[in-house]
Amino acid sequence: MEEYRLGVKASWITILANVILSAIKIAAGIIGKSSAMLADGVHTLSDVLTTFVVLMGLKISSKEADEKHPYGHEKYEPVFAKLLSILLGITGLYIGYEGIKVLRSGNIQVPGRIALIAAIISIVTKEVMYRYTIKVGRKIKSLSMEADAWHHRSDALSSVGTFVGILGARLGLKILDPIAAIIVSVFIIKVGIDLYVKSVRGLVDEAADNETISKIEELTYSIEDVKGIKDLKTRIFGNKIYVDIDILVKGDITVTEGHDIAEKVHDLIEKNIEDVKHCMVHVEPEVNDE
Repeated sequence: MEEYRLGVKASWITILANVILSAIKIAAGIIGKSSAMLADGVHTLSDVLTTFVVLMGLKISSKEADEKHPYGHEKYEPVFAKLLSILLGITGLYIGYEGIKVLRSGNIQVPGRIALIAAIISIVTKEVMYRYTIKVGRKIKSLSMEADAWHHRSDALSSVGTFVGILGARLGLKILDPIAAIIVSVFIIKVGIDLYVKSVRGLVDEAADNETISKIEELTYSIEDVKGIKDLKTRIFGNKIYVDIDILVKGDITVTEGHDIAEKVHDLIEKNIEDVKHCMVHVEPEVNDE
């Protein structure tokens, strides 16, 4: 529950910051007559929606196991991360479309200084939000919160492009303002695709990384009575790991002794690897080739 509270706190802080920032940027875009800043403001407004999605994901995935979900609710995390990646891609497409529309119309105006100031404020604010959110997301191992952090980073990059476009337009190259919006949209779409792929990997029972598997093997062999590992399977379940391991023990020991060895392996793995939610240990007799 402590992880859930940390995630909720971070989400509400970023929601408040985004509401204020989007209002500033949209107003600056309208007053300063900058299509790039207006698109950037809409992008920031979309961050509010995605953070609400993160809150929903945190709430559901943190629920305890129940009769219908005996393995828990952790897989809702990548589901919500997948939704976030789609929203991010749609945002990028919208910004690109608006930039192309302005270019085709030929009605390009020189942006005002207020738009330039708003871009600088946005770059600093969104980068701070990214660093804060990614730190919390990694601490509580929330895939959807990490996705939201990258949404903040994409907004910071968007504002960098917006700043360059507005500055260029003010220096005489008016076409740079809508072009900046289009270039930024490409980066946003790429981030959305990357996050989509990552969320899909969290839904298909992918194995844990090699470092985790090596640690499981090392812990297992540290139990003196374990004579070998016949089979070891791991699967990522949201932000947790499930382990299925078959160990070899002497064939002439009692069932109780075999059970005790399995318990030692089980407890050692779950105690020493924080991400492991459940470890299933199966005992088999060691086969001598003599």
